Amino acid sequence: QVQLVEAGGGLVQAGGSLRLSCAASGRAFSSYIMAWFRQAAGKERQFVAAVSRNGGNTYYADSVKGRFTISRDNAKNTVYLQMNSLKPEDTAVYYCAADAGYGGMWPGTYDYWGQGTQVTVSS
Repeated sequence: QVQLVEAGGGLVQAGGSLRLSCAASGRAFSSYIMAWFRQAAGKERQFVAAVSRNGGNTYYADSVKGRFTISRDNAKNTVYLQMNSLKPEDTAVYYCAADAGYGGMWPGTYDYWGQGTQVTVSS
């Protein structure tokens, strides 16, 4: 069992930056692929970024590539999402997720989820 708690959301102007964090408790954090998803009001949950177990490989949605950076610190059981050059269309609830298998872009793959943190980007 893994518990995930996100933090760092808030209100920011377009062009600004935010850093989200997701702290994991439980066993063997380093055995999970970690990812961030987001869900805007009235829309389906969508993939944002994922990081491999050792942090050596990262994957991004095209919409955030070059602006967002995912990273993890296995010693601190934490995964991060650095978000730069934010746009109003980035407004959503951001969720941290963990998968013991192969990860990927489909939310149904992931075993554990955090409660989400709201990110609002004003124009």
